[in-house]
Amino acid sequence: MKEFSQAELDEVICDCSGTTRAKILSLVEQGIVDVDTISRKTGAISGCGSCDWDIEQILDEAIASL
Repeated sequence: MKEFSQAELDEVICDCSGTTRAKILSLVEQGIVDVDTISRKTGAISGCGSCDWDIEQILDEAIASL
């Protein structure tokens, strides 16, 4: 998986739930690679939904690097 700086890992991807890139990548490392499950586990996407595209991009990049 791609290496990220601490600032990148701390980036808040979902403002509504406070979900960070690190939390999403942690779930991917646990084998969770679908948006619906990530949403259920973090609360991301369940508010305004504007982070949907960003989370999909993070997932696509993480899966491609596995």
